[in-house]
Amino acid sequence: MTTTTPQVNAVLRTPPASPAAAVAHFSASLAFHADVSDVAAALADGGDPGFVLLDSRSTASWDQGHIPGAVHLPTALIPEQAERLLDKAVPVVTYCWGPGCNGATRAALALAQLGFQVKEMLGGFEYWAREGFPYETWEGPARQAPDTLTAPAESADCGC
Repeated sequence: MTTTTPQVNAVLRTPPASPAAAVAHFSASLAFHADVSDVAAALADGGDPGFVLLDSRSTASWDQGHIPGAVHLPTALIPEQAERLLDKAVPVVTYCWGPGCNGATRAALALAQLGFQVKEMLGGFEYWAREGFPYETWEGPARQAPDTLTAPAESADCGC
């Protein structure tokens, strides 16, 4: 009699982590990352969101489009200017172009090395614009229709 080992698909080739390990991992992930929609909701409330939003891109990129109210501080300038522009008692949320760019991660690292509390906004400016949130360019305010592949078409709340 021949026994065969069942085929395991690529998803389960490496088994899922234990529930305790998953809790630790996902809790840590939320401590390091902020969602575009959550940032937009916090800023839209009109009061103090409790954090500073920092655009870590170049001046040309900032002029092309940035989130209203964000502080512009390119990553290369963080070591010399962050302590003058930011308060270490206020958490900082960094963003750059989008998921294909790790500029926000580099900026978050540079800020953390200086003693700032920091999170990275997942999706960056790309997903901010794709989800239909307002932004500013050198020409003035702008906004595009939400991309229905990234944001709900009929509601501001995705239910996540």
